[in-house]
Amino acid sequence: MEKAKGKTGGPPGRVRYQIALILFLLTTINYADRATLSITGNSIQHELGLSPVSMGIVFSAFGWAYVLAQIPGGLLLDRFGSRRVYCWSIALWSLCTLAQAFVGVFEAAGAIVALFLLRFLLGLTEAPSFPANARIVAAWFPAAERGTATAIFNSAQYFAVAVFAPLMGWITHIYGWHHVFVLMGVLGLAGAVLFRARVHAPMESPFLSVAEREHIAAGGALVEMDSAARPTARRGRPDWASIRPLLTSRMLIGIYIGQYAITALTYFFATWFPIYLVQQRGMSIVEAGFSAAVPALSGWVGGILGGIWSDRMLRAGHSLNISRKVPIFCGMALSVSIVGCNFVESEILVVGLMALAFFGKGVAALGWVVIADAAPQERTGLAGGIFNAIGNIAGIVTPIGIGLIVAATGSFDLALVFVALHSLLAIASYAVLVGPIRRLSLPSAVPSSGVAP
Repeated sequence: MEKAKGKTGGPPGRVRYQIALILFLLTTINYADRATLSITGNSIQHELGLSPVSMGIVFSAFGWAYVLAQIPGGLLLDRFGSRRVYCWSIALWSLCTLAQAFVGVFEAAGAIVALFLLRFLLGLTEAPSFPANARIVAAWFPAAERGTATAIFNSAQYFAVAVFAPLMGWITHIYGWHHVFVLMGVLGLAGAVLFRARVHAPMESPFLSVAEREHIAAGGALVEMDSAARPTARRGRPDWASIRPLLTSRMLIGIYIGQYAITALTYFFATWFPIYLVQQRGMSIVEAGFSAAVPALSGWVGGILGGIWSDRMLRAGHSLNISRKVPIFCGMALSVSIVGCNFVESEILVVGLMALAFFGKGVAALGWVVIADAAPQERTGLAGGIFNAIGNIAGIVTPIGIGLIVAATGSFDLALVFVALHSLLAIASYAVLVGPIRRLSLPSAVPSSGVAP
């Protein structure tokens, strides 16, 4: 084995938390790039003459690609390592974002095609991001610290909307929608440079002290996972024979469906919510941007509290089944409050009900914890890929479904009912299909193909 690079001497440092901060920043940019079209969508729709159905189709492009690329993206990470694949992913998704600033050069039909293709490419290039985050955390953090590190980058999805929705709304109002895509594309390219300069495999990092490397390795960090000295053949091979039991387990099917239903709420807020505020509630784009930040912050708080609540129940002696399901049931029940927006006129009440719904969604967002509890130890990575792919089918169904409803009815009332029904679907799936949450055992042990995304 090659001698590990890094500084010598001294107590263990905190370089690993610098890595977590970089992952947080990159994931913030990642989610902000996904939200660009929702913030600018009303302006784009009017300037390019796009119908609600056309907008729904364009919104769905990301979801199609993101779902299709989940397992291939994970295999690329296993084959070439997190650093190389993630760096290319950041750079390419940023170029896709930047290119969307120029779709206005086409006529209406051409603009729809160009926008769809660029959003599709955005989904393809962003697909490795969450599996890469999880791999990097597994390599850099001891087991006792992985929960905190994962929470740091996972919370970026709410932080992105809270910070960038008002900023993008203001830029759209003052300078025009094109500038939003330019700004986010440039930020993403800067993020790729930062990642390339600061993030290495632990065995090759020039910033990591020997003491910290020994500390994280002793705690269970997979420090050699992406090492250049590690033979390529050991980085994982596709094993399709392992897929069948992961698709036929009633418990896992219930978890997959539950994740799809919970993710539907995410895609409503990430796509149609600002347009709903502008078109049905009469807000300006700036007001919609600031209003969208309130549910985002509520989701961030709910996500933290849901995880703390579940872990405390587990430490208090409740079963794994109860500790995971109770926050999911309560959170999804709160999310049904979104329907209440159909019965109020006050903008403050609308934003408040949306905030309550997204808070509930955050509390219930324990899917990654549940799949880690339930997936076979031999196939945690593969189960996570299937889980994430099925969950993100909501990125296809939700934007198109809402677009069709709005086009047919001229209103978002039934669209909000459509979203609320997904909350009830999540409750039903966990109550009826999942059954007791437990570790699934495969009929025969198969060597592991990777870490959970």
